[in-house]
Amino acid sequence: MALIIANECIACDACREECPNEAIEENDPIYLIDSDRCTECVGHYDEPQCIAVCPVDCIASDPDNVESVEELKFKFSQLALEV
Repeated sequence: MALIIANECIACDACREECPNEAIEENDPIYLIDSDRCTECVGHYDEPQCIAVCPVDCIASDPDNVESVEELKFKFSQLALEV
C-alpha cells in the first residue's frame, strides 16, 4: 500500500530527504507521495522512513492504493531496474 501525506504537513522536507525511491515531491501547500514509486521502503528498510522522521505524524497508509508485500517487492525490483 502506498502512503499518503495529510493536510497537516508542514512541508519541512524531512520525509523527502529520507525516501530511498524519490517518491516524495514538493507541492503547494503539502508534499505528495507518488504511489507508483512508493514501496513503503520495502527492499530498503524495515519500516517507512518518511513516517519515522515526520515531526507532525501526517503520513499514513493510502486506502486507495492497497498493495501486498509481494506487490511492493515487485515494485521495488522494477524501480531497481531504472538505475
